This record gives sequence, C-alpha cells and structure tokens, in this order.
Amino acid sequence: MNIPSKVHLIDVGPRDGLQNEKQPVPAAVKIELVHRLQAAGLKEIEVTSYVSPKWVPQMADNHEVMSGITRHAGVRYSVLTPNLQGFEAALLDRPNEIVVFGAASEAFSQKNINCSIAESIERFAPVVAAAQAAGIAVRGAMSSTVGCPYEGEIAPERVDYLAGLMKGIGVERVDVADTIGVGTPHKVQAAIEATLKHFHIDHVSGHFHDTYGQALSNTLAALEMGVWNFQSSVAGLGGCPYAKGATGNVATEDVVYLLHGMGIQTGIDLDALVDAGQFISEQLGRQTNSRVARALLAKRQG
Repeated sequence: MNIPSKVHLIDVGPRDGLQNEKQPVPAAVKIELVHRLQAAGLKEIEVTSYVSPKWVPQMADNHEVMSGITRHAGVRYSVLTPNLQGFEAALLDRPNEIVVFGAASEAFSQKNINCSIAESIERFAPVVAAAQAAGIAVRGAMSSTVGCPYEGEIAPERVDYLAGLMKGIGVERVDVADTIGVGTPHKVQAAIEATLKHFHIDHVSGHFHDTYGQALSNTLAALEMGVWNFQSSVAGLGGCPYAKGATGNVATEDVVYLLHGMGIQTGIDLDALVDAGQFISEQLGRQTNSRVARALLAKRQG
C-alpha cells in the first residue's frame, strides 16, 4: 500500500451539492458558504455551473455568486461549463478551472445530456481548447464509473474508453465518480486502474456517493492505491437527479475525520468545517447528513 501523507480535498457542495435543491438558495447564502469553506482551510471549491437556467434553475445566479466571492490567494475556484456558450459566460467571472463531464455509461450519457459518449467529447473539445487558450485549467468529471441506474454494473473497459477520450481532447485531470453510490472497494479500484492507463495518479481524484454506505470504504480503497485527491460535499449535500434513491456525496466532515484519524494531513480545521455544514443545513431547514458533524455537535451541547 502507498497511502499518502497528505490529501487534497475539493468541496463540491456549493455546486454539485446545491444544484438540485427544490427551494431557492439565495446567492448571498452560497457566497457565505464558499467563504466559510475557504476559512476552514479548503483550497479548492467547486462554486457554480454555467448551464441553462431552464435545466438547472438553482445555478442561474452563477455570475452573482462568482463576482460576490472574496477570493483567497491559493484557493482554486472551479465551475462547470457544458458548452462554449457556458464557457464564454464563465470566462467573464475568471474561474481558475472549468469542469467538463462525461459518462462511462452510454445510457446515462443519453439521459443526462442527450448524446452518446463520443458525441459528448466532441462537444467538449472546443471548450477545452478555448480554456487552454485562456490559460484556464480543465478537469473532466467521469460519472457512472462503477454503476449506472439504467445499465447496471459498468465494466472497467468503459472507464478506460472514457478516460482515453478525455485525455485525447486535452483534459488535464479527471474525477472517477461513483455517481449513484453503488460501488464497493474492488470495483472502485478497478475503475481507478482503468483511468491510470491514461492519467498519472496525481491527476486522478475519487468522487464517491454514500447511497449504500460505502463512500468511506471506497475512499480508503483509493487511498491504498496512492490517490491523494478527493471530492466531497460539506454536510453531505447533493445527489443524482437521474438515479432514484441516490443520496448525496460523501460528507467532507466525514472524510476529514477519517483522514485525520489516519494521521493524514488535509490543512482543514474540522470544527470550522462542521460550522460551515451546520450553517448551510440550517439555511436549507434540515439536519446535516454528516454523521461526524452530528456527533461533534451533540458533544458540544454536552
């Protein structure tokens, strides 16, 4: 095993976590959440997306949110841009990185963005080129890498195919995402191994949902392979709108507790992170999904 001594976390709560909320979340609340996350020590935050408000109304305030953030030196602010129109809108707000997304499942790709995997990559190629010309980093989100709500289990060969396409258009790093949270350690490791045929370990991150309670086990499995970049969502916000019953991303608080318990450095203040999660949970009118946060909050109350 080659477990890293340091881990870099990307909090996707402000974007992936909030995009499917049915109730409107004011821009001021999203801005405050970003501020609290960076104050807690997060060095990378996925802030918003530049998609049609017809499809994702919760992200219609992308410009207001991005322009309202007080940026900290050393913090990377990323945004999702599905097409050139979205990229051109995002460019005005100076993100440090854009994210394009593809699926390892043909059925998921058709349901999510109405095109095949190959067609999705063709759409993203000019976006990646435009970003590189503007000096903006590019990350590729690879969804459904171990399971799909329509096709079932996904073979590692499909992940290999998608990772190769991503590499071919110039994507610099990728996320191996268990979008519906059905993965188990060996399946996740197989998906990561397929990705490593095209990307260096330093350019691969794990993105795990906790539908079946396997996200932390899958995180440990990835750590054992030397993966040191992970995505998580404060308070366990988020889910997959295309997968019935799929719960949220693994909570950042839970991942940090695991890592600190293993002696792995994150640069994150867990207490401040718990406060950030409690803030957004109260704004949404519900309890945090983080088991660690609930335990620590109960301990504070005596």
